[in-house]
Amino acid sequence: MPLPRSKPRTADVPQFSLYGEASRQEDAESVHIELIETRSRVHDWHIAPHTHAGLFQVLFLMSGHVSALMEEEVWEADGPVVITIHPSLVHGFDFSEQAIGFVLTVDPHVVFSAGGSEAHGELFSPLFLRPMAIELARVPELRERMETLLRLLIAESAAPRTGHTLMLEWLARSVMLLLVRLEADHRSAELSGRGDFELFTRFRALVEQHFKQQWQVAVYADKLRITPSRLNRLCLKLAGHSAFDLAQQRLILEACRKLTYVPSGISTIAYELGFQDPAYFSRLFKRHMGVTPKQYRRTHVEQ
Repeated sequence: MPLPRSKPRTADVPQFSLYGEASRQEDAESVHIELIETRSRVHDWHIAPHTHAGLFQVLFLMSGHVSALMEEEVWEADGPVVITIHPSLVHGFDFSEQAIGFVLTVDPHVVFSAGGSEAHGELFSPLFLRPMAIELARVPELRERMETLLRLLIAESAAPRTGHTLMLEWLARSVMLLLVRLEADHRSAELSGRGDFELFTRFRALVEQHFKQQWQVAVYADKLRITPSRLNRLCLKLAGHSAFDLAQQRLILEACRKLTYVPSGISTIAYELGFQDPAYFSRLFKRHMGVTPKQYRRTHVEQ
């Protein structure tokens, strides 16, 4: 993780808007993205201290090194890492040559108006409590999804078409939602201890690989080299559900996906999910979802 190195003094800090100019145009878009190298290479990989009034910025460093000035501290970090910069926070960067990544700048209104729901807006609140630096090396799947969305943002910015502004905002919200998940996992790791969180992450990975085999909790525990009771305590502590419930939830989620998108018969889906008795599958599905597989399919396919 980045560590404070020193406390440089800043004075007469310039204030920039979305695209780096000194004032914001009234018709400026509320989302902007660029590659790190686009601006940094022409400035010898140095971005002088500045602020963005009313704009939230996120640095996604995929490879290379950055010395990030954050108000009165310098954070040293190696990619892959994500650094959040809050509105009006004095910040500047010194990148290693050939650093690779993205800089996403967003008007917070785009985030907090997500879905037109106050509850949806509050979902993003943890991102705005304090600046953060979170490593991405431990979450390769999330990092890959995040990078895909950022590249889609780059492509949309380069070739605007019908619905351009709306597409930019949707993609930006998707990136921010992944950041919410990343922040929540990071907070859980800090509160529960890194060892417990990594163990829980390994359990979730095993569930993802073997849920169709319907392993017993004892099998998962054996693979993790812990007792079933400890695994259950861990899952209850970090997820609020037992290990068995989490595995069942993943199985039912896959059943929902197949019923919606796969035209196979319900019995075939049951066998594909490891059930020997389709009738038992239907009873279990109804217990979790409140409707039979047939009713669920009819409702969701017709929507």
